[in-house]
Amino acid sequence: MNQNKIKQSVTRGHIYEKRAEKYLTDNGYLILEKNWQAGHKEIDLIAEKDNTIVFIEVKGSATEKFGHPAEKVDRRKRENLINAAEQYIIDKNLHDRNFRFDLITFLDNRLEYYPDAFQRE
Repeated sequence: MNQNKIKQSVTRGHIYEKRAEKYLTDNGYLILEKNWQAGHKEIDLIAEKDNTIVFIEVKGSATEKFGHPAEKVDRRKRENLINAAEQYIIDKNLHDRNFRFDLITFLDNRLEYYPDAFQRE
């Protein structure tokens, strides 16, 4: 992938994350973290609503040429998100809280929200 394509992809990713953040705050979520990292693993957004900590992955694509963006959250990606979330829980001492993993996708610029998209296997 050439440098221009990479820059466009990163910029588009930031735009998707900003739009996801706005959607969440408009719907009563409190954003706790953005792009939180545990080593090489990253959680796009961490939010709280109704005493539940929500770990949110944001994926987007202009077309379905390579499949729906939700399909990019494969088993390996889910495992990385779960591992990062476990580290966040330890770091913030949040063992007594409720948690879930949500997914927000953008396809052809349309937001789709999947609460409780997956669980620890």
